[in-house]
Amino acid sequence: MTQTIGFIGLGMMGMPMAGRLAAAGHTLLVADTAAAAVQAFLKANPTVTQAAGLTDFAAACVVITMLPSSDAVDSVVRGSDAAPGLLTLLQPDSVVIDMSSSEPGRTRQLAGELAAKGIHMLDAPVSGGVKRAVDGSLAIMVGGPEPIATRCQSLFEAMGKTIRHVGGPGAGHAVKALNNYVSAAGLVAAAEALIVGQAFGLDPAVMTDVFNSSTGRNNSTENKLKQFILSGKFDAGFSLRLMDKDLATALKLAQDVGQPMELGRHLVGLWHDAAGALPPQADHTEIFRYLDSHKK
Repeated sequence: MTQTIGFIGLGMMGMPMAGRLAAAGHTLLVADTAAAAVQAFLKANPTVTQAAGLTDFAAACVVITMLPSSDAVDSVVRGSDAAPGLLTLLQPDSVVIDMSSSEPGRTRQLAGELAAKGIHMLDAPVSGGVKRAVDGSLAIMVGGPEPIATRCQSLFEAMGKTIRHVGGPGAGHAVKALNNYVSAAGLVAAAEALIVGQAFGLDPAVMTDVFNSSTGRNNSTENKLKQFILSGKFDAGFSLRLMDKDLATALKLAQDVGQPMELGRHLVGLWHDAAGALPPQADHTEIFRYLDSHKK
């Protein structure tokens, strides 16, 4: 029997992820507040249906959200007095999968509200950027009941290469925020090292090669320095403002569990200042430009 999969959020990541599901043969119902994004997606995927509103998702067995914030996810799930949300619309035993980069504590709360209605929730944020969303090689971190994660495995496999169940409700979002904290710290360290080295007269390309054959090697030195920073492209496909948001999520998580996260506090301030100084559309690799412009 054919089952309908709902997908809400056709942004830079959501569009290729939904496209992977359509290409895998899943019956797809999609929605986004940006009409142009929906029309572009339907043109590229003619077998997909557009939802006229949230009520159209009532018969879906799984609804995936790929939205910019916990506020947006809450709005879709809880709805309002004027318009019901998924919490009211979905049938018992259906599944909500939030693949956004949401706040772990709020995800736990939402999962509890859905469970009270007999609706399952998984939080399954992704890592890898637009390129890996397009080729279906994303890393997916899944939180929530493991049997439900297993039930949805084929959906995850259509979008990602590395799928890992990491714990209960909110665990996926917690791991994602902490992963981006580590990534952001590595990028800042690599950028500052290049800036200092250049001031000393070192060749940044040579420095990058040394890092990548030594203990300084990390994701940024391998996949960002030459490709997006030294090349001057600054278009890795993940916005600086989203990194700023994810770092704030990681710091709030630390505060919620009573941990100081000393470096995290400094990083949050640095990235937040950069987000305020650079254009709204700035790629996260432009943190190099921000740091370079503020050197003494």
